[in-house]
Amino acid sequence: MHFVNPQVLTHTLETKSIAGLYLTGQICGTTGYEEAAVQGIIAGANAGRAAGAAHRGEKAPVPFVLGRDEAYIGVLIDDLVTRGTLEPYRMFTSRAEYRISLRADNTDLILTRKGAEHGLVTDLERLTALDMRQTLIEDNVERLRNFKLFVTDWGSRGGNDLMGGIAAHRPGRESHKKCAEEVLGMPNVSLKMVEDIMVDVLNESPGKSNDLSSMMIPTSSSVYDTVEASVKYKSYVVRQEKDIESWRKAQGARIPPHIIYDHARMLTFSKEEIKKLDQFLPTTFAEASQISGLTPQSLVYLYHHVMKLNKETRREKREENAPV
Repeated sequence: MHFVNPQVLTHTLETKSIAGLYLTGQICGTTGYEEAAVQGIIAGANAGRAAGAAHRGEKAPVPFVLGRDEAYIGVLIDDLVTRGTLEPYRMFTSRAEYRISLRADNTDLILTRKGAEHGLVTDLERLTALDMRQTLIEDNVERLRNFKLFVTDWGSRGGNDLMGGIAAHRPGRESHKKCAEEVLGMPNVSLKMVEDIMVDVLNESPGKSNDLSSMMIPTSSSVYDTVEASVKYKSYVVRQEKDIESWRKAQGARIPPHIIYDHARMLTFSKEEIKKLDQFLPTTFAEASQISGLTPQSLVYLYHHVMKLNKETRREKREENAPV
């Protein structure tokens, strides 16, 4: 079996030294049919577009590249061409720092649009359907954002175990309101539960026709999962982006040489990651990011671990220098 260091490839999977030569699959160090297939999609799309442009006498097209925040394909290829691999590479969700945003329910919203921008998706009916789905999702989320009830009402209608329940009836909470989007973001609350209460409230509105409830059409099955997930994961996505941004700003920071890589001290790391850190002993976070097999999330954990150690070291020095 032949192997080519994938670091000699661009993000389109074209070799840097030989124009027009694209490599995919196990020769790039991957294992598994799925890993090979997704590389074929990217390499094939770029090779076909480049060949078509050359045949028509046009300049080379803009490369079709998927980012780490757009697809697991982007994570896989970026890992290979920037870090390389010392062992057969397999795609795991833990390798993706944006995995909360990379879901089956929103894949079409990201990739179909991206494909259209690069001339890979040209079916107008499909693109129109995508626009309608995007609008439907945004309208449903906006409706949840605009519907508000007192927390005591959410609690009484949702039961003591949901929607704030007992906590909603604490003194001083009577005048506090929450929108349906905030309530849906709570644990164990489903979109159907929230919308059922919205329908009930509209039906109970005094002096208004019963036809008012017809305005509250439950979210259709075609966008239900996406609406629910986008609201449920909203706070996690924001926190995730903050963590990643902190990590990016700290890549030039140094890692203390005396740090001990031990699974008992660093429970969030796998034994494999601990072994690699102990083997390479990176001196900066930038060096750590180049270690094959170390996931972006683990790099964030390493950053927080080092910051905690630095804080403890500074505290110990202050205590040592404190006057007796």
